[in-house]
Amino acid sequence: MYAPLRSLLFLLGAETAHGVAATAARVAQRATPFLLDSMFEFAHPSLHQEILGKTFTNPVGLAAGFDKNARLIPFFKKAGCGFVEVGSISAQKAKGNKRPRAFRLPEDEALINRMGLNNDGADAIRGRLKRFSGQIAFPIGVNIVKTHDPKINGSEAIEDFCYSFRTLAPYADYIALNVSCPNTAEGKTFEDPNSLDDLLTAIMAERATLGRKVPILVKMSPPPTEKFVLDSFYDELIMVSLGHGVNGFIATNTASDRGGLVTSDAKIEKIGNGGLSGRPIRARSNGLVKYLYKKTSGKVPIIGVGGISSAEDAYERIKAGASLIQLYTGLVYEGPGLIRTIKEGLVRLLEEEGHSSIKKVVGLEAQ
Repeated sequence: MYAPLRSLLFLLGAETAHGVAATAARVAQRATPFLLDSMFEFAHPSLHQEILGKTFTNPVGLAAGFDKNARLIPFFKKAGCGFVEVGSISAQKAKGNKRPRAFRLPEDEALINRMGLNNDGADAIRGRLKRFSGQIAFPIGVNIVKTHDPKINGSEAIEDFCYSFRTLAPYADYIALNVSCPNTAEGKTFEDPNSLDDLLTAIMAERATLGRKVPILVKMSPPPTEKFVLDSFYDELIMVSLGHGVNGFIATNTASDRGGLVTSDAKIEKIGNGGLSGRPIRARSNGLVKYLYKKTSGKVPIIGVGGISSAEDAYERIKAGASLIQLYTGLVYEGPGLIRTIKEGLVRLLEEEGHSSIKKVVGLEAQ
């Protein structure tokens, strides 16, 4: 069903096509909610989990970046997601980088984007989240990031993060800290152990005044290869995060390198800078999930994202240690029907291997 529509959308630029699809989704969630139910509805008790103090009816979620401004939450609930993560959201409204800033690599089933963290800002998005927060068995994660302005750095950058946290955390089922996005002039991130330590000190102090212990997750960048040779980088990040009582991790963000692509070098050079997502980072993201699971002894949940476009991909990520998985690039290439396809496939794979619940296979291949 999606293939003819994809052919039309792929005649447009990647960002324009995303805008068209998002507009169609907003119309559908208002005008034809019952039709969406009939198209996408699929539920099975083996997919249920209790994580972060919330009920997830299935492990398939929407990754940050797809619904930056929290306008498509009803659509993705109707489309069968078990949860969504909106954002990234910054304290100040941001236009992002100049167009073109999003590109498809069909040969690799991948995307490259340098959107520049365009979003409406925490104050504008707060009201939308307030309308949707508290939904039973449909957690809403909120991904926050430093405002895309190189003049905001040091203590001002931490306060920028804290402002978004204060504004949005009351309406979030979890907060994801996007510390791995290079949105400063010098390309630095909070994925430096000392910087992360400072940020988490401030964020945890903010959480203490909130009145409830909203879960906080740290989103990490992918390793350079699947079987990466570790220096102290990830170990220090894990130690700092757990030392502050972080509730889980998200692995992974997009990649800044161009490893493993079959797309021509000439095309890649023409596109230029940006974060790589999709199938080329699948194995690397899987490797980091497995490493995080081992290092934490499976005691905190991990959300796996990066290159998941089938039930087999999702099952692999769950066996590596992810309790939940997220989709983005796979939706661009396969359409929203991918959500139901993955859920049905997960049930089939569980039955084939004799497992009664998705919880039984989390981390099975990370031992």
